[in-house]
Amino acid sequence: MTELELAGQVVELVRRLGGPGAQADVVVTRADLALTRFANSAIHQNVAESTVGVRLRLHIDGRTAAGSGSVVAADGLRALVERTLAAARLCPPDPGWPGLTAPTPVPAAPPVDEATAYAEPDQRADRVGAFVAAAGGLSTAGYCRTAHRSSAFANSAGHSAYGSSAEAAMDGIARSGGADGVARFAADRLSDLDGAELGAHAAAKAQAAADPVELPPGRYEVVFEPAAVADLLQNLSFYGFNGKRYAERQSFAEPGAAQFDRAVTLVDDPLGASGLPFDAEGTARGALTLIEAGTTRAVAHDRRTAADAGTQSTGHAVAGGATWGPMARNLRLSGATAGPASATGRSTTGAAAGAVVDADTAALVTGVRRGLLVSDLWYTRVLDPKSLVVTGLTRNGVWLIEDGVVVRAVRDLRFTESYPRALGPGAVLGLGARAVRQPDRVDGAWWSAPSVRLASWHFTGGASG
Repeated sequence: MTELELAGQVVELVRRLGGPGAQADVVVTRADLALTRFANSAIHQNVAESTVGVRLRLHIDGRTAAGSGSVVAADGLRALVERTLAAARLCPPDPGWPGLTAPTPVPAAPPVDEATAYAEPDQRADRVGAFVAAAGGLSTAGYCRTAHRSSAFANSAGHSAYGSSAEAAMDGIARSGGADGVARFAADRLSDLDGAELGAHAAAKAQAAADPVELPPGRYEVVFEPAAVADLLQNLSFYGFNGKRYAERQSFAEPGAAQFDRAVTLVDDPLGASGLPFDAEGTARGALTLIEAGTTRAVAHDRRTAADAGTQSTGHAVAGGATWGPMARNLRLSGATAGPASATGRSTTGAAAGAVVDADTAALVTGVRRGLLVSDLWYTRVLDPKSLVVTGLTRNGVWLIEDGVVVRAVRDLRFTESYPRALGPGAVLGLGARAVRQPDRVDGAWWSAPSVRLASWHFTGGASG
C-alpha cells in the first residue's frame, strides 16, 4: 500500500470512529536512512533502517490531540485512531484551532537522485576511505550518510499531497595531537560528496591548530567559517523568525525594520534543494524571504499562528508545532561577495598554514587588522530569547589574525553574544561568494552559509570558564 493510500485509510477510520464532526490530517512518511560511521581512521559501524511512520492530528468537539505510530497494518491504524480520539476527549478546549488546509495545488518536489536514494554501503565506504587517506595518517572520525524519504498527506477536508526527497552528508574530523580540524558538507547527490577534499581540509586545519596560545577575553573582529555560521542561522530561525514566538513577543523580529546589515539576505528555500513541497499541515511550501538587504521582511507561520496574525500560513508547520511553533529549516544566507580572490596570498603563515582552506575565507581574512578566525561553534544555549543572547564555545580550530595574516592557533573560547546585534547594521564586513550547505540532525533541515566577517564578537573567557 502506498503512503497516500495509507493516509487516506486513516482519514476514513477517523470518519467512521469519530463521526462526521471529526476533523483530521494525516502524514505518512517512509524513510530509508543509512549511516557509515568511522573512528580511529576505520569504519566501525554501518547501519541502515527502513521505517514507516504515521502522524495523526484530529480535532473533535472543540478539542485537539495528536498521535503517532509505526504499525501500518489495519489493527495498528485502528489503534492509533482510537487512542488519539480518547486523548482528544481528555484535552482542554482548543479555541485557537485554525481548521484544516483546503484542497489546494502543491508544487512538484525537486527531482530525487536515484543513486543517492538507493546508495550501497560500499559507495559511502569509498568516501570514508578517501577522507581517511587524504588526512595523511592523522586520526580521523565521523560519518557519511544517505537518506531517502517519501511522504504523503491527506485530511478530511479532501486535500492530499505527495513528495519525496534524498540527501547525502559527510561530517568528519582529523586529529593532530590534541587539535581537531573539521569538514562538513551536505548535498542532494552522493556524487557531490568529495571525501578526499573534505579529509584534506580537516587535516590541514588540525595541523594548523597545534600549540595554541591563550587570549584574554574581550571583543574581537571575527571571520566565521560556514560551520560556525550555520549555528547563527539555526538559532535565528528557531527563536527569531518563529511565528509563535513573534506572537508571544519573545522574538527580536520587527518586520519592515532594518535590523540587519545591508549585506544580509536570508531566504528559507525548501525546494531549492532536497525538501518536501508541503508542510505538516499540507500547506504548499516555497521560498520565503525573511531578511532582504538587511530589512526584516517576514516570520514563518503555520495555520495556527497565521490565524492569530490575520495572515496566511507560509508553509512552515512542523510536528509538535502547537508547542514549538513554525520553523524555517532550510535557510540560505547570501549577500555581497567577500572581495577579490587575488587577495588570498597572505592568508596564512608558518605553523598556521592550512588554517584557511578556501578562497572566500582567505579573502575575508586579508581585511582583518586584528581578530580571530573561527571554524565552528558548539554547545550554544540561549540566555535571552527576546534579544537572542547566546552563550557557547568555539570548537575545531580558532586562529589569531594580524594584519590580514593568520599567525597562530588560539585556545578555545567561551562567548556571550546577541546574534542579531552581531549581524546588525554596519556589523557585517563581508560575506563569501559561495554558500556551503551544512547538515543538520533534524530530518530535512539544512543551513546554507558562506564564510562571514563580523566587526565584533564578545568572548568572555576560556572554554572552561
